[in-house]
Amino acid sequence: MMIPVFQVDAFASEVFTGNPAAVCLLDHWLDDAVLANIARENNLSETAFLLHRGGNDYDLRWFTPVAEVELCGHATLASGYVVLNNLRPDLQSVNFRTLSGVLVVHREQEGFMMELPVRKMRVEIAPEGLLRGLGVSSCLESGLTDEGDWLLVLKRESEVAALEPDYNELKKLPVRGISVTARSQRYDFVSRYFAPAHGINEDPVTGSAHCALADYWSRMLGVQTMTARQISPRGGDLSCEVGGDAVRLRGRAIQFMSGYIQL
Repeated sequence: MMIPVFQVDAFASEVFTGNPAAVCLLDHWLDDAVLANIARENNLSETAFLLHRGGNDYDLRWFTPVAEVELCGHATLASGYVVLNNLRPDLQSVNFRTLSGVLVVHREQEGFMMELPVRKMRVEIAPEGLLRGLGVSSCLESGLTDEGDWLLVLKRESEVAALEPDYNELKKLPVRGISVTARSQRYDFVSRYFAPAHGINEDPVTGSAHCALADYWSRMLGVQTMTARQISPRGGDLSCEVGGDAVRLRGRAIQFMSGYIQL
């Protein structure tokens, strides 16, 4: 069996930046164990699997190297890139049926826009293990998102950039991942995202995390549209717009390679 596969750097305008995702094109669903093994072999933060359902409708699933997830932003953007650039360049948008509902990716003049569900944060005191694992003594605010992530707000961008987490400590926490964020002089806000329990110590650029980050900063800043940067070593830029129950994320993507998986 030969499975077409593309590797796309999402939230990037040049290769070796943004967040790389593998996008695999299927003509039928394989066993979950096979999908999990492919994702483990790819060893990227996410591998997306697409199955065409007709017209501009596709089924979409995402796997980290250790688990299937319910929502992944950067691999959705990468999947939209593959469909709209490689498979159906005649289309202006594509619909993905996912565990988080139908997600739409639109082609724009510069890059792509996707609509994801808003994630709310419930304010709670950060546990000692979380602060210790991140190597910080305090934060301005913290809470749990309705997706099961911790969100911590620090005072300065430099503090976020300087984080050197203890991933073994963070792995003990019963959460999916941790977003750490702060205001920025160049952008409206910056962030980093850590998910060692899901096999990803630091994710380069995390679209799903911005479903909560955009909602939080929209309320704090009193605006609906914001610029953001995830300041991981690879780094990536996003534009975020909050409206109703949706967050609209805009970004660019670039293809790094294409080929076949041979099973």
